[in-house]
Order: sequence, then C-alpha cells, then structure tokens
Amino acid sequence: MKRNVLIIGAGGVASVVAHKCAQNNAALGDIHIASRTLGKCQAIVESVHAKGNLQRPGTLKAHALDARDVQATADLIRSTNSEIVVNAGSAFINMSVMSACIATGAAYIDTAIHEEPDRICEQPPWYANYEWRRRDECAKAGVTAVLGIGFDPGVVNAYARLAKDEYFDSIDSIDIIDTNAGSHDRYFATNFDPEINFREFTGTVWSWQDRQWTPNKMFEVKKNWDLPVVGNQTTYLTGHDELHSLSALMDVPNIRFWMGFSDHYINVFTVLNKLGLLSEKPVSLPGGGEVVPLQVVKAVLPDPSSLAPSYRGYTCIGDLVKGTKHGKPREAFVYNICDHAACYREVGSQAISYTAGVPAAAAAMLIANGTWDVRRMVNVEELPPLPLLGLMERMGLSTRVTDEHGDRSVFADVETAEPESQFADLGGRAVLA
Repeated sequence: MKRNVLIIGAGGVASVVAHKCAQNNAALGDIHIASRTLGKCQAIVESVHAKGNLQRPGTLKAHALDARDVQATADLIRSTNSEIVVNAGSAFINMSVMSACIATGAAYIDTAIHEEPDRICEQPPWYANYEWRRRDECAKAGVTAVLGIGFDPGVVNAYARLAKDEYFDSIDSIDIIDTNAGSHDRYFATNFDPEINFREFTGTVWSWQDRQWTPNKMFEVKKNWDLPVVGNQTTYLTGHDELHSLSALMDVPNIRFWMGFSDHYINVFTVLNKLGLLSEKPVSLPGGGEVVPLQVVKAVLPDPSSLAPSYRGYTCIGDLVKGTKHGKPREAFVYNICDHAACYREVGSQAISYTAGVPAAAAAMLIANGTWDVRRMVNVEELPPLPLLGLMERMGLSTRVTDEHGDRSVFADVETAEPESQFADLGGRAVLA
C-alpha cells in the first residue's frame, strides 16, 4: 500500500489529476502539486477548494520546482513523504522525474513518451529511445513505473488489451480514433500544450502496418468515420505514442492512429508550418540573440486551460478492433464519450484535459491499493484493464462497446475486478450517461 501523491505540472491535465486525487484523498493521503510557476500550482489548490473537491480535510499544498533538476525533485519527494509521483508536466521532463523516482523508490506515472526539445519524430519505436532503457533500473530498485496512462496513450491501450481478453481470439487490426466534436470561441487554439501538439504533426507519420513501420506525411491519408454521439467525423492518419508500445507488446499486424482535424485547423497549421514558425530549431534574430519559433507560437496562442469556460460539445475516443472470435470474423468499437461542459462544471477543465487526467489519477489509486503496484516498468496493455476501467466508470469516464450485439456498457459483458471497498466515493460527473 502506498500513500501521498506528488503531482508535477500545473497545466490542464495536472489540474484534473489534482481534483481527482483530492476527491479520493481518504485513500491517497497528502496531495502536493509542483511546477516552476508556484502561482499556477496555488491556483489549482484554490480551484480544488472552490469546487469542494476534497473528500475529507487533508494536506493539499503547492510547491515551486524545476523538475529538470533530479536532486531537487528527489528532495521534494522525500520531504513530502510522497510514495506516488504523477508526472503531468511536459514530456521533456520524463527522464529527470523518473530518475528522481528511482533514487527515492517512489512509484512513477506519466501520460506521454519522453521527448527531447531539439528532436522530433525519432525512429520508432519511440519508447525504446528513452523509457525502455530504464527497465532494468526500475526492476532493480523495485520501482513501479506506469508509462503513458492518459487517454491516448493509456486508456486506448487498456481498450486494446480488453478486446484481446474479452472480445477476440485473434486480432487483425486496431484503429485508434480520436475526435473532438466540441467548439470554443477562439479563432485558433490547441487543446493541450501547443509546443507538444504541433510537434506531433510536423514530422513523419509512423504507423504499424503489415508488422512493420510505415511512413507517411501528415494529412496525406484521410478517412471518415460514423461515430456514436458525435456522428460523421473526418480524421487523418497520424503518428502517436501508443502505437510504439502496442506494436511491440501485442501480436497485432496493423495498428493505426486517426485524429480528427477541421479544415480551419489544417489551413492555419499549414501556413504556420510553411513559414517555418513550427520549427523546434533556434533561429538568429537580426538584432542579435536567438528564438525558437515554435516557442514563440506557443507564447502567443491561448493557454489551453483558458478554453474550458466556453467549450461545448463532446469528444469521442476509442479502438475499432477487427479480428475473429470462435473462427468467425467480427469487429467491435470500444470507446468513451465525454462532455466538455460537464467537465468544466465538475473540475473547471475541458474534456481533452479531463480524459487525460482522470486515468492518471485512477492509476495512482490502483498503485495505492496494490492492484497495479508491480515494482517494475510497464505499459498499460501489460496490466489488467478491468480495474482501471471500473475505477474510471465511477470517476467520470465510462467505457462502451458497439458490435453485432448493439451498443452497451462494457460492464454488461464483463464484471469489474476493481475492489469497491477501497474507494467509496470517487466523484465524477462528466460522463455522458
């Protein structure tokens, strides 16, 4: 059993993690939030109190921290007696935070693959470039490290494992579909960190096809889907984190990721890209000095968390899985629908942050009660999916499946292994019933 959580980061996802951990502090213990900007951490603390989201009176404290400093991070872990660290900050700090966890024995959780600021779309599989090189260290130290437990990566990995365990004898393909049918009142904005968002789309699009890595250009391959609640959505073949673990850990010949984009987003993105404003490489200024164009664009775009008050509509994210069961071909779509406005009412966020933050908080709870405390490094598809999905069901994110038998909750087919007694009142009102 582990207690006391340190959340690193102060953006939209970190805020959701803090609210959800606060709703369960009877089991999780003390909650600490740390980032380079103390004021942002304090604002999250104030938001949790304003929403009345502390399950019971307890420690909820903000700290200033440069998480690139391994020693400072390790010192904060020790001084707060934190046994679980949720890295909800930039993917640039994964390796330093993981190092601090290995040094202190704290469990490590993140929501995306590590990146280096000056490198984009490295050779796949991306996990092999950084995280997986630390497997032996984690195992030797007995440190639980759960990689990529946002929604995608994260929950979609659990959906793939669920499909393998419950719905298929063999799987031919997994198409992960991520669409946002919501709208806000800004001319142009990204739904999460603009720097990370744009980096996903300025390099080679890697997908796993016929058991090999296949390159494409961004916006080269387009596909429409008729999805539950959100209807017909246009998506594009995109490279993404979860492909890099699923391709290695599941025996599936074809795994692709599709993300929805509006024509307006594509037009603005194309102009910025052609002008060189999405480059991660420094450029010299006429009067001296250097700037990174991508960081300038990030600075002038709206903070993604500022979109939440006006956001309306729904997200739909899921896995379309095709294969065989009892010798017959079949397909199933395992998915979630999330309501932007409901997320804002509950925790002050939009649905993109909510769908990434709730799973990370659920993972912290599963480590706290021992279910996922495996004392080694794992990706989500290596862990039992039902405890996660069962917790999420009661925290605000439901899982449904549609197939030849109709559309229903996955729990109409299987029973959750999540121990009910551990978390009596999980909160969560953002799910679309």
